[in-house]
Amino acid sequence: MKLYYSPGSCSLSPHIAIHEAGLTGSTELVKVDLQSHTLENGDNYLDINPCGYVPALELDNGEFIFEGPAIVQYIAGLAPEKNLAPAADTFERAKLQQWLNFLSTELHKGVAPLFNPAMPDEAKAIIVEGYKNRLTQLVQVMGDNKYLLGEQYSVADIYLFVILSWHPYFDFDASAWPTLKAFQERVGSRVAVQQALKEEGLA
Repeated sequence: MKLYYSPGSCSLSPHIAIHEAGLTGSTELVKVDLQSHTLENGDNYLDINPCGYVPALELDNGEFIFEGPAIVQYIAGLAPEKNLAPAADTFERAKLQQWLNFLSTELHKGVAPLFNPAMPDEAKAIIVEGYKNRLTQLVQVMGDNKYLLGEQYSVADIYLFVILSWHPYFDFDASAWPTLKAFQERVGSRVAVQQALKEEGLA
């Protein structure tokens, strides 16, 4: 397989999942310049993903999977013994998909405009306020659970870890949510996470 990625972006989520699943030996990392939409060999990334963003996962048969939540679930399915996702067609799997949708639409897409330097400060303040509300809701639902699915670590936790890791890029103070800091430290200490961060030059 090939994972098309950009360091520190949301493609870090499937990158970590690949390490967690023990699939690094069968997966090639292909770096994408998101500004020029080119690969390191000069190829046009838009020929692979017309949307222009990462991640993209190229399978050995030449098929592609786009969108992080779909990719991480596929990766989890390649190594079911790692328990990175509940079994298909179960209540627990539906809860995982619920969290992946929340993370994708409410948190990820919620803060994405903050990376746009042309975004006015007034608009940024509104975006940040909405993001704070979603973090508070997230913490309330998690309660005392170690992970989003309770005691079971999953690909949803990887995605949340990546989103929370963006806080320094837009000077966000998350000290009001100490449980999220504990979560970030818990997930960040995992060997697979450290390996992926190192490979992307982030650790």
